[in-house]
Amino acid sequence: VASQSEVYGLLAGWGLPTSTHYRVAPTAAAAAEFIEYFGEHRDSVEHEIDGIVIKVDELALHAELGATSRAPRWAIAYKFAPRKEITVIQDIVVSVGRTGTLTPLALLKPVEVGGVTISRATLHNADEVARKDVRVGDTVKVERAGDVIPAIAERVPVPGETRQAPFVMPDHCPVCGSAVAREGAY
Repeated sequence: VASQSEVYGLLAGWGLPTSTHYRVAPTAAAAAEFIEYFGEHRDSVEHEIDGIVIKVDELALHAELGATSRAPRWAIAYKFAPRKEITVIQDIVVSVGRTGTLTPLALLKPVEVGGVTISRATLHNADEVARKDVRVGDTVKVERAGDVIPAIAERVPVPGETRQAPFVMPDHCPVCGSAVAREGAY
């Protein structure tokens, strides 16, 4: 075989499962059009997708183009923007990790994002909470970062809302009661 598309045809002919959504794009503009189409119609695919992989079709060029230590030079992944939904922060609590790191977590009114119900999202650290200026009762946009990790993308201002006081990290551990010391961002 001389091309990636021929390989897909052979695999399908042998009865192996292959995607029916691939196309050979003769130009960069055609590839961009394909990406845009599936960015808008990704829910029409029978399985979850978070982007499109563009490959050089001609197999002889794969060897000529080579690879870096991490990726082939003949293929590139194009990731779609994460899906976002709007919900409300019901509470902000502090989780204690196995090494004693305190991490603020937003407890959310459950919302479905890309087929998954999200009810919690990490706020990473006190600086991130302050940067995003999110508080209990705020309306926020939630996304699955990398279509996986629940994250608060941004606060959605609501006209006329009365906001609660800014979140403050505790000065004592919520588990053992010992004093908290800040190290870097944590």
